[in-house]
Amino acid sequence: MAKKQELAVSPSYSGRTHWKSKEATQKWIFILIATVPAFGGYILFTLYPNLLSVYYALLDWNGIREPRFVGFNNFIAMVEDPFVWRALKNNILYGAIVPPLVIVISIVLAYILVYKNYRMNRIYKVLFFFPNVLSVVAVALLWAFVYDGSFGILNASLKLIGIDMAGYYWLGEKKTALWAIIPPTVWWAVGFYFVIFMNAMVGIPKSLYEAAILEGASHRQRLVQITFPLMMPIIRVSAIFLMLSMFKGFENILILTNGGPSGSTDVIGLYMFNIAFGTGSHNYGYASAIGMFLFVILVLAKLIIDRLTAGRDAEY
Repeated sequence: MAKKQELAVSPSYSGRTHWKSKEATQKWIFILIATVPAFGGYILFTLYPNLLSVYYALLDWNGIREPRFVGFNNFIAMVEDPFVWRALKNNILYGAIVPPLVIVISIVLAYILVYKNYRMNRIYKVLFFFPNVLSVVAVALLWAFVYDGSFGILNASLKLIGIDMAGYYWLGEKKTALWAIIPPTVWWAVGFYFVIFMNAMVGIPKSLYEAAILEGASHRQRLVQITFPLMMPIIRVSAIFLMLSMFKGFENILILTNGGPSGSTDVIGLYMFNIAFGTGSHNYGYASAIGMFLFVILVLAKLIIDRLTAGRDAEY
């Protein structure tokens, strides 16, 4: 009788065990399918080239002839290269102005649309985000037309209010070229961070603002004393991403000025690009050494941002 019961129970038990083992197998298969392609792509197209550039930085190589090992000569030449330090100076100025402007403008616009019930709020949201839909190339070409000396919109607008610039080309003068690159960058980046900050503000309890209103706080006080502290983690991450893009990105500068005039708009990323792929030289070893220098700068920039924003978070 006991043997018959064992025979009756055994098949169902083994079937249940088989089903559980099959479920675990399917789970691992799903995890592998979901993660391996992305992780493999990261290793192949990001991690491996970055590690390879460390090796290239020790070589004298133009991509065609046999590479020659030169040790730290590329780094020594980089320290003695005045064009590197000129590009770094432009980068620091560029990176010190654009991220704060983008963050402040994005937060103010987000605050206005979240806490001011305008009729055309939806249209404003689309208009503010629209520049971010455009490619960097399209934005650069659009602003090149704005700054044109002969038929640019900027000179025409100034002439309407009695200021005749006499064909002044804003991107062709050393005094104004770098400053002229800042508005296109801010205009293009604000839309993306505006959406991020607006979604973050929606999550802040309205009771905090209601209590502040009862105490007589103005919009500026509410923005500075409530919104900024509660959004500090998001602001910190946004500042880091903006700083990274300011030091790594150079597409708009490449199209607008290509580093000119006389290197007044040259930045580290653009200088590295021209060293590696420019018409004058193809020195991949030296460009890789500059890339290592850029990596150190980005790490330091991240640490500085963390230090400046440390201890300013608020909770509710």
